[in-house]
Amino acid sequence: MFRLYCIGLLILLVAILANTIIGKLGLVSWYDFIKLLTDSGTNAFKQIGILDYLWLFVGYPLILSSGYLLGDKLYTTLFS
Repeated sequence: MFRLYCIGLLILLVAILANTIIGKLGLVSWYDFIKLLTDSGTNAFKQIGILDYLWLFVGYPLILSSGYLLGDKLYTTLFS
């Protein structure tokens, strides 16, 4: 159970870092996209660009999975 907790913390830290960097780069985060969907409905899909789509559906999952890998590696290194 502690292993999962360590992995979860690393995923959270990676997500916070990724959202901060993406905000500074001007790309749409999931928070921005959901707000846009709430405000504009299906027109939101027309309001974001290809880079935003690539980030949301390819980049972000890859970054979060790296958080999993880092957490697992950290746990294995420190506690095994």
